[in-house]
Amino acid sequence: MSALKLDQLSNDDLTNLKRGIEKESLRVSTTGQLSQQRHPEALGSALTHGNITTDFSESQLELITDTHNQVEACLSQLKQIHQFVSRNIASELLWCSSMPCMLPEDRDIPIAQFGTSNIASAKTVYRRGLAVRYGAKMQTISGIHYNFSISNETWSRVYGGSHDRTELIAIKNQHYFSLIRNFRKNAWLLLYLFGASPAVCDCFVKGRVHHLKKMSNGTRFLPYATSLRMGPLGYQSDAQSAISVSYNNLKSYAQSLYDALTQPYPPYAAIGLSSQDQPIQLSNALLQIENEFYGTIRPKQPIQFGERPLLALNRRGVEYVEVRCVDLDPYEDIGITKETIAFLDTFLLFCLMSKSSTDSIEEDRSNSENQYLIAERGREPNLKLSRDKSHLSVKEWGQDILEACKPFALKLDEANDTNDHTRSLEIALERIQDPDKTPSARILQDVETYHGSYFDFIMDLSSRYTNKLKTDNLPDQTLNEYVSNAQSSITRQQDIEQEKQLEFEEFRRDYVSQEASRIILEEEG
Repeated sequence: MSALKLDQLSNDDLTNLKRGIEKESLRVSTTGQLSQQRHPEALGSALTHGNITTDFSESQLELITDTHNQVEACLSQLKQIHQFVSRNIASELLWCSSMPCMLPEDRDIPIAQFGTSNIASAKTVYRRGLAVRYGAKMQTISGIHYNFSISNETWSRVYGGSHDRTELIAIKNQHYFSLIRNFRKNAWLLLYLFGASPAVCDCFVKGRVHHLKKMSNGTRFLPYATSLRMGPLGYQSDAQSAISVSYNNLKSYAQSLYDALTQPYPPYAAIGLSSQDQPIQLSNALLQIENEFYGTIRPKQPIQFGERPLLALNRRGVEYVEVRCVDLDPYEDIGITKETIAFLDTFLLFCLMSKSSTDSIEEDRSNSENQYLIAERGREPNLKLSRDKSHLSVKEWGQDILEACKPFALKLDEANDTNDHTRSLEIALERIQDPDKTPSARILQDVETYHGSYFDFIMDLSSRYTNKLKTDNLPDQTLNEYVSNAQSSITRQQDIEQEKQLEFEEFRRDYVSQEASRIILEEEG
């Protein structure tokens, strides 16, 4: 089937794009140390609240918007969540950068707790597994996840006349996996344009082999880095490099993850599933669950409570894609701007509607090499990347992508009666032509004004933002709704915990093995 064409989409289709944001942030003390306090009860239950939960650490908030078809509404809700959170974390601050604050030793980084039910325990055990496999410090890196989709009404209008629901799901799967393949090839551009983690506190690399340079006592950096978060020192895994994931279709995607989910991996098997009678891993496979696999983008289907992500995909198909390579913007109090979203929407439409080739091991390797080069050396003069067995400069390839994005930006602007999308391409072109205009370059320049202290720079911004968000106007009705939602989530958690529970080991075995086996046995949805 050919790619979806831009002229098939009406203005109504383009004003009805679906988006949502998931934003991670560390809670820190007034001295910039990682918080040791429990997830505040006033924020509700991390297990059941739809908008406020925790990621790896008890101190690592994850703030989640609903799905919106208007950018302003999405950003407005994200700000409201920040305002509510800021009012309920006492004197603590929200750390505004992707790379973490002052961290204690791994053993003293509190792992997220979700309650006493089996599903809650499984979430904590999974995180213990991440800690023993990769180290707890790496898990404290934070970022923006941007969720994007075409509305179901659009899919039905374009393809629904001669297709039933099952066929429409297959059509959506095909198009979204085509988007993913194009995205993975071109994702380096997002790291270059929006990378905002060229430096890090010394404590993050303590005891690790690295080649970062010393800017001052307490700060390490690379002079041309864009996003250390997305480089070899960031959220990466040497063990996972053995996994060759295919994004050609849903079936090949699931099958390529199958062995990693089901076969014992000797180094992790040697760790064992428990220590001192405490479960410390969900399984001894290379991946405990599919979300452990690192990637710049994921196919997603909303999961039912306790459902495995791949099983949800297999049953109901791809509903949206989750972009995972965007750093927190330290110059923005909520971590992302309208201009960034305008670019992401344009870029993702370009990826969705452009011709894509099937992936291969060679292209996967090339994508990874380009990602690492941009992450650590992206602003280096004359840096070249690998494209289709040739080498091209960042400037040449970047300009090619931006030129190809223009029709999509123009169409989005026409539909939304704005110039946001074309303006986002103009800003991107300025950054391609002048690396000093990138966020990463600006951050290093600003850190210098803080006597080379990355910590002082981010701490100052974090303090200002949190205090501002605490005092910015939040209507009483909105505040009361968040209070009510928090209380309701606690009640839902209590209801779950009052249900009859299996022995945890029985629950664990069923969760990691029974559903994993069905992923491959069921036909592609």
